[in-house]
Amino acid sequence: MATGLSRLTALLSTNSQEQRRGRNAHSLSKNSLSKPSIASYSKNASWRRRQSFRVFCQTAGTQSKGVSDATSAGQDRLLKVPISNIRNFCIIAHIDHGKSTLADKLLQMTGTVQKREMKEQFLDNMDLERERGITIKLQAARMRYVFENEPYCLNLIDTPGHVDFSYEVSRSLAACEGALLVVDASQGVEAQTLANVYLALENNLEIIPVLNKIDLPGAEPNRVSQEIEEVVGLDCSNAIHCSAKEGKGILEILNAIVKRIPPPQNTAERPLRALIFDSYYDPYRGVIAYFRVIDGAIKKGDRIYFMASKKDYYADEIGVLSPNQLQVEELYAGEVGYLSASVRSVADARVGDTITHYGRKADNSLPGYEEATSMVFCGLFPVDADQFPELRDALEKLQLNDAALKFEPESSSAMGFGFRCGFLGLLHMEIVQERLEREYNLTLITTAPSVVYRVNCVNGDTVDCSNPSLLPEPGKRRSIEEPLVKIEILTPKEYIGPLMELAQDRRGEFKEMKYITENRASITYDLPLAEMVGDFFDQLKSRSKGYASMEYSFVGYRESELIKLDIQINGDRVEPLATIVHKDKAYAVGRALTKKLKELIPRQMFKVPIQACIGTKVVASEALSAIRKDVLSKCYGGDITRKKKLLKKQAEGKKRMKAIGKVDVPQEAFMAVLKLEKEL
Repeated sequence: MATGLSRLTALLSTNSQEQRRGRNAHSLSKNSLSKPSIASYSKNASWRRRQSFRVFCQTAGTQSKGVSDATSAGQDRLLKVPISNIRNFCIIAHIDHGKSTLADKLLQMTGTVQKREMKEQFLDNMDLERERGITIKLQAARMRYVFENEPYCLNLIDTPGHVDFSYEVSRSLAACEGALLVVDASQGVEAQTLANVYLALENNLEIIPVLNKIDLPGAEPNRVSQEIEEVVGLDCSNAIHCSAKEGKGILEILNAIVKRIPPPQNTAERPLRALIFDSYYDPYRGVIAYFRVIDGAIKKGDRIYFMASKKDYYADEIGVLSPNQLQVEELYAGEVGYLSASVRSVADARVGDTITHYGRKADNSLPGYEEATSMVFCGLFPVDADQFPELRDALEKLQLNDAALKFEPESSSAMGFGFRCGFLGLLHMEIVQERLEREYNLTLITTAPSVVYRVNCVNGDTVDCSNPSLLPEPGKRRSIEEPLVKIEILTPKEYIGPLMELAQDRRGEFKEMKYITENRASITYDLPLAEMVGDFFDQLKSRSKGYASMEYSFVGYRESELIKLDIQINGDRVEPLATIVHKDKAYAVGRALTKKLKELIPRQMFKVPIQACIGTKVVASEALSAIRKDVLSKCYGGDITRKKKLLKKQAEGKKRMKAIGKVDVPQEAFMAVLKLEKEL
């Protein structure tokens, strides 16, 4: 009995071994491996175990053909495809219209990012971007997608959304052939969307309208479609309705990208020309440049030449962004990738520059390159004077990543040593200040932001002045010009009156008003930039209950009746409190500033006059009364001459104290200029 049982067990084990061998042989033949190895065997053996970790990706025409087909489409991103199968596109959207969420879904749907690695706002790397819901530093991602059994390479080039970074947006758009116009189906077209759409149309991009957030109760896709047609002039009959949060309509978007966005031109035979659309500093590898190859091809080890900065380097490493960096040997026309060449400064590989071969240079560089121009200036001072070297090191490190940041040392009698910094705009200023405080543990005081004035001198020279204390004397200057911006406000019709009043109060020059739909209007003004750097945006939002949006662009300089308003405290001029104001506003600003300073400066043992002056003329004045000791308290009787003697002695002491006394102005007083407009 025992012998029969052992024979049966042996027979069953033999059969199961043969079945396993057959299955493994079938698996190996199915995968057509010419040289079976232990690694490949284990790969096939663990196929079922890995299914649960793969991202499900739907390919066009095969709604659920299988997890392995879909994942392989996402995983084989390094495989080359013909130039005709490359699609380069970006996403245009207003803040909080769902751009980052849509990008997340595209990455997930194409298998580019696995589910275990996925997080919300995947392409937004900075905590600041996640908190504010804006894109500051753009990213790029290469996706592989199978449409009608043919693989396509989709390159998503991210774009920052704010007007401060409009130059970076223009370079991103120049690297694409198409764009997804994402509009919130409940809110409609906003000012920033409109500005970027016009930028995309200038670059001859194919625009695909996408109505996002259709799952919201207040969504009105038909109304918004009509609004897009009326405002932008795009045909919305084939607009895609989607909900990025719920994953609806993502497949239709991918299909539309393949079908409607044209492929890049096949110019691989021409001399190399590649457009840099972003760059950042890596402490180990130097500057990493993100670029799109327009003409020719670039290989690892090539000697390359930056045409704007006129520097040459060897391409140590090239690769693609998917969205992590994956190395490749070659990139040809139409492809998007990154480059590491031990570049030491971001200034050598600026956004908009053209890369070409050192030995076979292109005849001309790609159009559109511009140097970053600072529009807003402010002083940054450490609260603790001992932190000055740390602030300098922090600014130098930050400048490695941000070529648009400019700074130079500045000393102030009130705040000690610091830096005068130039920024692209107010948002750029806020971001830099917050990054310095967070990433480098600094406590900073920021002076009131000012703009760059152009001073025409009597001797024919033109001086750019960003600091009011450096303004030439009245006798040396002939005129002062101030920067002007064209501002476009989109608002519901019931808030037109308050917003026009706001613009008029800020010396705005009315240009036009038009109704873009029955209930929404567009108002255009020419406005001095100096009037915008205060609380203009806050006022715009409060007067329209948050419904209005704005977009502005720099127009140029205009001559204006501007004067320098000085503040004197106890007869001493305080340079950090000097401001450049319009002649008509000088009294109101001076009155508000002296009143504010009276509240903030502590009382002294002597009387302190606070005066706002234009040259030697006092336009507004306040006075801090002295802290007095009652010297007559013990004189309860006696002759009047005794009392007069004591009061005279006290008055002489006060006079001597006033002559040699120094008033310490607290830090809060230097921020009073920022809050002036709320006082006016």
